[in-house]
Amino acid sequence: AKKNLGTRMDDAPVMVGVGPGFTAGADCHAVVETQRGHNLGRVLYQGSPAPNTGVPGDIGGYTVQRLLRAPADGVFQPLAAIGDLVSAGDTVAVVGDTPVTAAISGVVRGLLPQGTPVRAGMKAGDVDPRGIKEYCFTVSDKSNAVAGGVLEAILTCWKGGGVRVRL
Repeated sequence: AKKNLGTRMDDAPVMVGVGPGFTAGADCHAVVETQRGHNLGRVLYQGSPAPNTGVPGDIGGYTVQRLLRAPADGVFQPLAAIGDLVSAGDTVAVVGDTPVTAAISGVVRGLLPQGTPVRAGMKAGDVDPRGIKEYCFTVSDKSNAVAGGVLEAILTCWKGGGVRVRL
């Protein structure tokens, strides 16, 4: 969501926020940085991670070009599947009669399910320019780093990092 949708520190014995919108010590016990770069996966026990830039991480020299966005309000209907190779300009989905086209060539790595209601400009998927189909079905470097940070935060908070555990 890139923002806190109502999470409070007392919602559970250990609350870990992931990414922008959370403040460790205020609405969660710890927060994990999700922005690519030197601090990716780092756990903060006070303060907030980097704000949402609105720009996805660089993969193969592409950032916003990787995204598939809904061209209009309506219902999303994919024409491609995750793992399909596409070329720049290919129609990978439609919203009503309006095509959703790939801006770059690569492999479809993310895609909303058929029938999802969308708003114009909403992220509906992405294309990985590296073109390696297997990357669609394995855990990414970013996901591994964030997961490691979440585990560190849980273990630290649970085992005496100052959090009172309710059983």
